[in-house]
Amino acid sequence: MSASMSASAAQGVTAVAQPRWRVVDIVVAAVLGVATGLIFWGWNIVGGAWFGAADAVTPGLGGIAVGIWLIGGVIGGLVIRKPGAALVVEVVAAIISMLIGNVWGVSTVLSGIVQGVGAELIFALFLYRRFTLPVAMLAGVGAGAAAWIFEMFYGSSPNFLKSFEFNAIYLGTLAVSGALLAGLVGWLLVRALAATGALSRFAAGREARQEV
Repeated sequence: MSASMSASAAQGVTAVAQPRWRVVDIVVAAVLGVATGLIFWGWNIVGGAWFGAADAVTPGLGGIAVGIWLIGGVIGGLVIRKPGAALVVEVVAAIISMLIGNVWGVSTVLSGIVQGVGAELIFALFLYRRFTLPVAMLAGVGAGAAAWIFEMFYGSSPNFLKSFEFNAIYLGTLAVSGALLAGLVGWLLVRALAATGALSRFAAGREARQEV
């Protein structure tokens, strides 16, 4: 590997995008989706309580707790680095969360689709070639913005019926939570997983070895 390619890898840059999925990509996407779905299930209790408490303080502030529910798309995109990865992992995670049981039912999957698309669009914007921390945080923000749009119009009490102040605060807190809880935490989780050698067949794993 040339010095320039090594430098790019260390910076989280993929030299050439490889859009074709391998069998290992499909298997790992499924595993990541299931694992993230279990995280969602646990966060349904913790995050749900945090959401309610924050919203009681200031309507719209509950968005600060949403980021963990956006993390699947960030992790999928950072690990697999191919078109559709962010969407697939987020949707599989949402399906698992729904099947285990939560209060939102099928809307969990609809939210997962929208949030996955939001993260996917950010990775696509960088042509699936940059996977740095700033890109991960932007992907989290993209997922949060997509969630905001979805909730603006979905359900029996869509957010467009609420005040401008509520929606502005909610959008801002979703963006912050997406950047930190989905983007930053997702990036750190991928790095920790890569350090174990579990991602040796992926660029994220090879980058971890080069940094040692």
